[in-house]
Amino acid sequence: MAAMVAPFLWMGLSAFKTQRELGASPPVWIPTEWTLRNFRELLGLMDVPQAFFNSSLVAVFVTVCNLLFCSMLGYALAKLNFIGRRPVFAVVLGALMVPGNLLLLPQFVMMSKLGLLDTYAALILPFAAGAFGVFLMRQFMMAIPDELLEAARIDGAREWFIFWRIVLPLVKPALATLAIFVFLGSWNNFLWPLVATNDPDHYTLPVALATFATDPTKADGSNGVLMAGAFLVVLPVLLVFVVLQRHFTQGIATAGLK
Repeated sequence: MAAMVAPFLWMGLSAFKTQRELGASPPVWIPTEWTLRNFRELLGLMDVPQAFFNSSLVAVFVTVCNLLFCSMLGYALAKLNFIGRRPVFAVVLGALMVPGNLLLLPQFVMMSKLGLLDTYAALILPFAAGAFGVFLMRQFMMAIPDELLEAARIDGAREWFIFWRIVLPLVKPALATLAIFVFLGSWNNFLWPLVATNDPDHYTLPVALATFATDPTKADGSNGVLMAGAFLVVLPVLLVFVVLQRHFTQGIATAGLK
């Protein structure tokens, strides 16, 4: 546990250290002089608000799309009888075995042919739904008693009403779990935004920070500034996890129950 927390703690504390304390030997864990200079320099050298907005926009849209589409398909695979249900589920399981990097070239070609490169759509559409989310939602929804849904149908409820008003409230832990995984993956996604965007105005925060870090005219010797940037990248993920932690823990604990 300490080995996992220590690097994040060091990064967070280093963002508020002076250059003298960053280079001190032996290392100084807790700053004696707390300063916001690193954040001010970062804001002066890099368009942090725009990059933060881009990351937030993409992560929120990708998360919302996954919650909607994955839960809809998961409900269909778990509770609806239709021709081809088993083959569709087999395709979902097969997609789980495909490495994400293998899809990089097909996604790039598809976005290029659609004329969507260097747009927000290129950052959102390829990740609007995922096999893991479909599988997770399907497994949770399998635990919902069929008798409950049949009673709703006998009372005249349509499938959309059943899905929206009965099923989704029962799978809130699964939705919270999926939201954390998807938001984390989208926020930290680096390779695809790097490939799909050339305009700095569309850079997400990890890409903008990496570009800044590799620019010797800006980041040379600015370890404190880089720590401040890394702190800003990690902070939203920690906040999302803290807010949804209870549902996330409940979702993991009940993932294998029926």
